[in-house]
Amino acid sequence: MNQLGVTLPGLKLKNPIMPASGPFGLGERYRDDFDYSILGAIIIKSTTSQARVGNPKPCYHHLDTGLLNAVGLKNPGVDVVVNEKLPALKDFDTPVIASVAGTTTAEFVEVTKKLCQSPYVKAIELNVSCPNVAEGGLTFGSNPEAVRLMTEAVKKIATVPVYVKLTPNVTDIVAIAQAAEKGGADGISMINSLLSMAIDLDTRKPYLSNKTGGLSGPAIKPLAIRMIYQVSRAISIPIIGMGGVSTADDVLEMIMAGASAVAIGTAQYKNPLACKEIIEALPIRMKELGIESIEGLITEVKEGRRNEY
Repeated sequence: MNQLGVTLPGLKLKNPIMPASGPFGLGERYRDDFDYSILGAIIIKSTTSQARVGNPKPCYHHLDTGLLNAVGLKNPGVDVVVNEKLPALKDFDTPVIASVAGTTTAEFVEVTKKLCQSPYVKAIELNVSCPNVAEGGLTFGSNPEAVRLMTEAVKKIATVPVYVKLTPNVTDIVAIAQAAEKGGADGISMINSLLSMAIDLDTRKPYLSNKTGGLSGPAIKPLAIRMIYQVSRAISIPIIGMGGVSTADDVLEMIMAGASAVAIGTAQYKNPLACKEIIEALPIRMKELGIESIEGLITEVKEGRRNEY
């Protein structure tokens, strides 16, 4: 038995660890640092129908407890991703999850359809933290009905499993997760970054050109744990947990909260080998804690959840 192996809809993972969408880019960023074949999966940077240049600099601000960023979904567009970026990952024995972004449901559908044509894409992640221009600019992810309808539309044309990435910038994240499940989502990714702001006392202006940005890193981990715990008790589909993970202990904590796999984001900026080191540390920490396997821990958590009622 593979001690670290995890099975999710459409994905058979060697271990529960994957780089989150964003910091990992489109696969080129850490290629010289380690062999991607050791990863459970790869989530590539969010892709839109057309190329985007992103927000003007400065679009990053490092904090003691995390990172503020307002990159603005910078990417070369789905055609370049399908024809150039994804084939570059073919030599790695690791499933690829392609992240999709857009401003209309039609754009999500269009991008998903093209990504599904690539033999290298094994699952789709819908980044619903995007402005819905048809609804006055409110994010898709803040409206349960918008999430359900968009998930349904994408599921109709998708040929691989669909995961919906939830934003924490909502009043009731459980309602959003339930809407995604009702729309046919095969799984949930959570959480995305938290809308935040920081001001430079010398200039008396925000550090970011966009004024606000997404906060990620250790500061948001307790929030992610709480939300994963709540959502896992309200839906039956699996969760890929993320938000402030930087150690093997963080990974196990997310699984104990209700996640079935874990994505590493901001930690990679400080340590390009973060994913590799966490994978190597997991068996050692599991032995210390008396955990025989990741799948066994997931089952234990589910059984404990049933005993709560």
